[in-house]
Amino acid sequence: MSTAETNLGRIVVSPAAIASITSRAVSSTYGVVGVAAKNFANGIADVFQRNARHGIDVRIQDDQIIIDVHVIVEYGTRIASVTNSIMNTVKFNVERALGVPVAQVNVHVKGLRISNPD
Repeated sequence: MSTAETNLGRIVVSPAAIASITSRAVSSTYGVVGVAAKNFANGIADVFQRNARHGIDVRIQDDQIIIDVHVIVEYGTRIASVTNSIMNTVKFNVERALGVPVAQVNVHVKGLRISNPD
């Protein structure tokens, strides 16, 4: 959990909340078709649970936020450009929402998909 101290008390943000912010940021990034399951078993579990953290891992180590995102990218887009955009968008949105720096955003491209076969 991400924790901040103020003169009024303590603020605690759960990894699930950070994953939710991350999910919105990723879904708004150009070239992203969807968020992918981390592995086959998680994919099946997510289908039945409607998991908001689907394809997103948030770890807090030594008071640093580390985010892993598993995505499916639009076929024909530059993968490096899309992944850099994801990294920047996620980092910006999480830092803006929490006021806490993000140490790493790791993007794992799980596949390519043609979304409009025209």
